[in-house]
Amino acid sequence: MKTVLVRKPGDVKALEYTTVPDPTPAPDEVVIKVYRCGVCFHDLVTRNGTLKAGVKMPCVLGHEVAGEVVALGSQVTTAKVGHRVATTQRSYICGHCRFCRSGFEALCPTRIFMGDHGYNGGYAEYLAVSERCVTEIPNGVSYDSAAIASCAIGTGLNAIRDVGRVQMGEAVLVTGAGGGLGVHAIQLARLAGAFVIAQTTSQEKAAALKALGADAVVVHARGEDFSEQVREATGGRGVDVVVDNVGTALFSGIRKSLAIQGRWLLIGQLSGEFVPFNPAQLFLKNQSMLSVTSTSKRQLEDVLQLLRQEKLTACIDQTYPLEEAHLAHTRLEGGGAIGRQLLTPI
Repeated sequence: MKTVLVRKPGDVKALEYTTVPDPTPAPDEVVIKVYRCGVCFHDLVTRNGTLKAGVKMPCVLGHEVAGEVVALGSQVTTAKVGHRVATTQRSYICGHCRFCRSGFEALCPTRIFMGDHGYNGGYAEYLAVSERCVTEIPNGVSYDSAAIASCAIGTGLNAIRDVGRVQMGEAVLVTGAGGGLGVHAIQLARLAGAFVIAQTTSQEKAAALKALGADAVVVHARGEDFSEQVREATGGRGVDVVVDNVGTALFSGIRKSLAIQGRWLLIGQLSGEFVPFNPAQLFLKNQSMLSVTSTSKRQLEDVLQLLRQEKLTACIDQTYPLEEAHLAHTRLEGGGAIGRQLLTPI
């Protein structure tokens, strides 16, 4: 099969369009013909070596997959050949540990993240993945939308509904609002009844973010403190919740934007840099920093139903053939994209 392989960390030249053997399913696996694969910033930090934990090269990137089941392992019980399916971000979970049993399978101790570990990623024509990590796509939901349902949308659902427990009338700041996670977090926060502030460093994205449902858009230069704009938009109070898709680069501005008893939801970290801070700056205002880890299968199913009901719009920026994965990475690194890039392996 055709694939895009990363043999060692590097720039976009590390993305090698090549051929590897077709996958064969293990007993608990299905083989998917990949119709769409999303391109996430996670792919970039895996490719360039910033992310090291769990990475095993050479690897095939890509953890946002939608396609058709074409082969079954001997122990598969629910998936059928011909099913249209979307994946979670993992290629394997054990299915029986305390995390898997309680709906937190993203924390399974033996989980394998798709696209970080060997040839188990979606930048390929075919993919073998555990049956536990796929779910059927409802009628009326396209492969384009389903491919990004788990990561780009489901992570935001996990943050806003299940971890952050956003309440009607609260103020929510979405950082990196023009990116793949940000554009969908805006929509999800609006669905929760929040007043939504979108943060971006691109004036060109402001109108699009408003159109997606942002009540206010904060535009600033890179490195500039934007907290005064946030406080102005909230009558001086600050925001109740931050959906943080960026990390270190915005740390100071986010901290100053957070209201008393605010919740800081940590999703993205786009660099390998650390940041010093005094914990008293949080606990004196009873503020919380909370981790949002990936998406469960149940959350993926909920997102697919929201897409089917047209309560959410999957935002696709551009679509590329598999052999042009380097162009997708270049566009994502350049910061001009609004929404997700997609690869079309088949």
